[in-house]
Amino acid sequence: MLDIPTRVKEVQGIDPQNIPAELLSTNEPLVLKGVARDWPLTQAGLRSHEEADAYLRAFYDGKTVGTFLGAPENNGHYFYNQEMTALNYASERVRLDQVLDKLLEHKDDEQPPTFYVGSTTVDVCLPGFRAQNDVTIPMDKDPLVSIWIGNKSRISCHFDAPDNLACSVVGKRRFTIFPPEQVDNLYPGPLDFNPAGQQISLVDFANPDFEKFPRFRDAIAAAQVAELEPGDALYLPSMWWHHIEGLSPFNILVNYWWRTSPDFVGPAVNVLRHAILGIRDLPEREKAAWKALFDFYIFGDSDRPRENIPPAAQGLLAPLDDMKSRQLRAWLINRLNR
Repeated sequence: MLDIPTRVKEVQGIDPQNIPAELLSTNEPLVLKGVARDWPLTQAGLRSHEEADAYLRAFYDGKTVGTFLGAPENNGHYFYNQEMTALNYASERVRLDQVLDKLLEHKDDEQPPTFYVGSTTVDVCLPGFRAQNDVTIPMDKDPLVSIWIGNKSRISCHFDAPDNLACSVVGKRRFTIFPPEQVDNLYPGPLDFNPAGQQISLVDFANPDFEKFPRFRDAIAAAQVAELEPGDALYLPSMWWHHIEGLSPFNILVNYWWRTSPDFVGPAVNVLRHAILGIRDLPEREKAAWKALFDFYIFGDSDRPRENIPPAAQGLLAPLDDMKSRQLRAWLINRLNR
């Protein structure tokens, strides 16, 4: 375990149906203690693994779920093989009740194989579950609600684009969290070959190699840790890096994901890939010039580029709406296909 003295700020006494919007709009992580403590699933898990298992099965409708299967010697770490030519686990679609059977079968093993049901939409897999187990996210758009189920695990450090409320419902979890500007010190791996579509840190947090990853010490200095008991929830702002440990033989996490930007705003990761295509390998002096343009048009005050241009002539410099975004997409598709 890394020696990280800074703990994520905690708040108590939050009503799960009346979470103040300002708590979920900051740019700092925050633990909401006990916000899901009264969920029937949380209470079942506090009594026993078997009761939580039975409660979950009552909602299951037979659909298959995406599942990661890891060998015992991986110790729950979902990562690459040593040569980075493949992932160190298998991915299958299986019935959820079969995964639950395996979790029960191996719950007392000292070094069990690992089973991990990742990011499964609750309303699809467990219809009716949220009628009894839910929080209200105070945003204009409904969140995407996902469930994660497994035994002891270590999910490599990564980031997610949406804001996120992660409710630790059964078992205990540890999140190690880093602000977005620590990306250089976290040594991210490949963009196009990774466990779940998102680049991950190549540092093994259980045994960091500081000779190979010396800047990771600087990341540790900027890190925060959240230790979640059953019923606790962690608010993770967009783009914050996080390493997740499932610490119990049976762990269930329920995530609420949302974006505050309009629906017509495209995924920012597409811009990153397009910049790799068009900017990254330019001469340094040209890259510096493009950086100045991006700072002016994208990262600076959005009013500045149009301040002396009449509204009728602003074109792309005017605020985007659905129609303008459609036109821009069509223009980009046409140019990229040439």
